[in-house]
Amino acid sequence: MIIIGLTGSIAMGKSEVARVFVGEGLPLFDADKEVHALYDSVAGADLLRSLVPSAVEDGCVDRKKLSDHLVLSPEDLDPIEKIVHAEIARRRKAFLSEIEARGHSFAVVDVPLLFEKGGDKDVDVTVVVSAPADQQRSRALARPGMTDAKLDMILKRQMQDMEKRKRADYVIENTGTLEELRVRTLSVLDAIKKRTKPNA
Repeated sequence: MIIIGLTGSIAMGKSEVARVFVGEGLPLFDADKEVHALYDSVAGADLLRSLVPSAVEDGCVDRKKLSDHLVLSPEDLDPIEKIVHAEIARRRKAFLSEIEARGHSFAVVDVPLLFEKGGDKDVDVTVVVSAPADQQRSRALARPGMTDAKLDMILKRQMQDMEKRKRADYVIENTGTLEELRVRTLSVLDAIKKRTKPNA
């Protein structure tokens, strides 16, 4: 089974590309959604209670309180990420094992910090979604609850877009309409399938 690692910095359009892959029948593991599911569970609350007790409420993690805490105490991000990423990695491994057992030839793992955390070593092909910095910032700041301070904190944790582009096997430019993005995504998927055919 070929594992496609999909990544891209915040507000680049990665989620739209993921939707196109899913529409083409590729199973998707969305790391962000898994983190949200974890935070909404008792298991997530138990993981973070000792690190950020103020963010645990009613048996789950309050993401806004956690975000506000990290803006004021960014030094807590590393230990939180360490335990959360370990749990998400366990879930990803289980997902891929199940998908492979079902006979799928391809699977996509959508991971925002794919290169930053060395996850590119665990996939067969890497795809980066990219857009100009001004478009990225305007898209990000249009999101509910996003502030300049929060965005700057996120960007500091992410590898620069230019470096991601250098490392990627494929780059999908997101500078136009959703339909243009879809066409570019399908083109990349076609290239991946041709490249990975047996005896190709």
